[in-house]
Amino acid sequence: MTEGIRVAGVDIGGTGLRLALARLDEHGHPRIEATAEMAAPTGTGPRGIDAEALLRTLLPALDGLLAGAGTATVDTLAVGATGMALLGQDLAARLPAPLAQHCGSHRLVLAADAVAAYAGALGARPGVVVAAGTGMIALATDLATGWRRADGWGHLLGDCGGGAWIGRAALDAALRAHDGRAGGSPALLVRVLDRFGPVTGLPALLQLRPDRAGLLASLAPDVAETSAAGDPVAAGILARAAEEIADTAAAAAAGLDAPRVALTGRLFHLDGLRDAVSDRLSSRVPGVRLHTPEGEPLLGAVRLAAAAVQGELPWPAGPPLLHLIDGMPRAGQ
Repeated sequence: MTEGIRVAGVDIGGTGLRLALARLDEHGHPRIEATAEMAAPTGTGPRGIDAEALLRTLLPALDGLLAGAGTATVDTLAVGATGMALLGQDLAARLPAPLAQHCGSHRLVLAADAVAAYAGALGARPGVVVAAGTGMIALATDLATGWRRADGWGHLLGDCGGGAWIGRAALDAALRAHDGRAGGSPALLVRVLDRFGPVTGLPALLQLRPDRAGLLASLAPDVAETSAAGDPVAAGILARAAEEIADTAAAAAAGLDAPRVALTGRLFHLDGLRDAVSDRLSSRVPGVRLHTPEGEPLLGAVRLAAAAVQGELPWPAGPPLLHLIDGMPRAGQ
């Protein structure tokens, strides 16, 4: 019997984390009871995402959710983290024991943020999920032969079309306008000056910041607004972003027959971007079926935890994208 068991999901993005506490119903489905959100940029070290820094934010936030529910324990916890596929070594090594000791969890699911996005958007169906926020990645599976991913290489190497990519293109256009070079946008220069101050301070502001990707992505709404106001350079940046996202989705969908594709993530809140990507996918992926996401990555993290309670993950397992750590000792054992 799983009815009444509490699980928690954590969605860690480039600029913060969100948590949800849920209780399983008689069918084993999670029913979210409470959520919380905190601004906490993801720090990295030699072993990837800094587990100690994450725990300093995560444990008090969990305490607050559990106290509100009148309990001190959660059976299973699932963490979907940006960069897990490439930078998750520290989390896998250092999260289980503190979580087991702190809130009694004896199962931990570690997943790439794209896996959490997939579970939230499509559940346990085959298809493709494009997760676009600060970064950008497409993840596909037929549920039988593993995952196929495209991009998600981080803002220095890829994440083409994502929020940081758009922000970087906006800065390029602004600096071109400042210098008098071709391809500049005076309108975007005004936005950059309003947000960051004089352009001479940009190198020091951006180059050494651990939250550089988030700062770049913060310009994406400015690009959308400037485009809507008629600026051709800003409109061109969004058009190129749509091309990049559609290309990445098509690459992930290769080999799937008439794939179901869901577009998820805060970047698709930008006016017109979802439609622009959908139009391009319709012409590039034969038989594509555009699917309205059922929920966000936080729901996906909760679904991962609920599936672990029932003893079987319906999605392809195995590190680095999805890893179940079972049998963690409960607090007091």
